[in-house]
Amino acid sequence: MMKKHSLLNIPPLPAVLLAIISVQAGAAIAKGLFPAIGPTATASLRIGLSAVILLVVNRPNLFKLTKQQWKAVIPYGLALGAMNVIFYMAIKRIPLGLGVTLEFIGPLLLAVFNSKRGLDYLWVLLAAAGIALIAPWSNQGLDLIGVLLALLAGGFWATYIVLGSRISKIMKGGDAVSVGMIFATLLVVPFGFIGGGFSQITPTFLLLGAALALLSSAIPFTLEMSALGQMPARTFSILMSMEPAVASLAGIVFLHEHLSLLEYLAVALVVIASAGATLTSKKEVL
Repeated sequence: MMKKHSLLNIPPLPAVLLAIISVQAGAAIAKGLFPAIGPTATASLRIGLSAVILLVVNRPNLFKLTKQQWKAVIPYGLALGAMNVIFYMAIKRIPLGLGVTLEFIGPLLLAVFNSKRGLDYLWVLLAAAGIALIAPWSNQGLDLIGVLLALLAGGFWATYIVLGSRISKIMKGGDAVSVGMIFATLLVVPFGFIGGGFSQITPTFLLLGAALALLSSAIPFTLEMSALGQMPARTFSILMSMEPAVASLAGIVFLHEHLSLLEYLAVALVVIASAGATLTSKKEVL
């Protein structure tokens, strides 16, 4: 009998790396749509189509959810939606690699906060140094609003992690993400209408939106869930610290966004800080 091949058969290390590449390639495609339909309509397409795909694949029974589950999944979904639309608004103004680097500060500070060891101050200092190198007052070409939006997206990312950790104890992962995406869509779509981008959407944009949904949600979620079942969570988190570096490469390859030497150094400092914080953090319940 021939062995079936699927995303779930990929070994954990390649699975995580492919997930990271998939997400950042999706972000690059999304930014390519901004000139035509804007970031809010792009986010609406990505999240809305992701919700449809996940609901079809996971088929959660909405009528069987308890009151406790609804109270947990609604804020989880809203945090997910806010994180995505604000991040897209940020990378409209600043390079993709810098956007992901600044957004990563949220999970980094969360990891440090949950560890509280003396060594963690080193990681905070490294991250702070990275931010200082790409701050608008030291980099005159960088958009202040874009920087602030990326940091705000990082705050919602940290919130999403906390809420996701809590909801994982009372719901299946696939059900939580699928139902959460419904509320993420409800939050984001009105901004898509306000931004006026929906009037520009054509069948071609819908196809690109479907590709974006697959690359940014369906494929990486599947790969990450597979990897988490085969490797320690700490190893997984360290590998995920590569996101800013991969985002910078995606920006170069797909968007021709070349950073300055100081900006590349900032990305490296945040990657080191994130990996270091993961290595030294305690295993605590959020």
